[in-house]
Amino acid sequence: MVRLEFHDPSGVLDVTQPHAQRLTALEGKRIGFVSNEQWQAFRMLPMLKAALEVDFPGIEVLPIETFPQGNDLIGTAETAALVKKSGVDAVIVGNAA
Repeated sequence: MVRLEFHDPSGVLDVTQPHAQRLTALEGKRIGFVSNEQWQAFRMLPMLKAALEVDFPGIEVLPIETFPQGNDLIGTAETAALVKKSGVDAVIVGNAA
């Protein structure tokens, strides 16, 4: 008789590092973009930047190119350091294909 063992993927992960606290408002905030450059990011992110600047008075949205872009660069310690040094209040991470 053949015996098969299966992995049960329905386990639970312990959250050891929570996400950053969410902003209560965008007015007057400084926002950056980090993108993996997938699926039309070159079209969508500038449109999102323009919409944010129209909809939220006093918001400062950094140029899309402020931080390194692309799958190989967005998760690096160097990119994280640049984001932290920039003094942004929030970062929009996109565009997943």
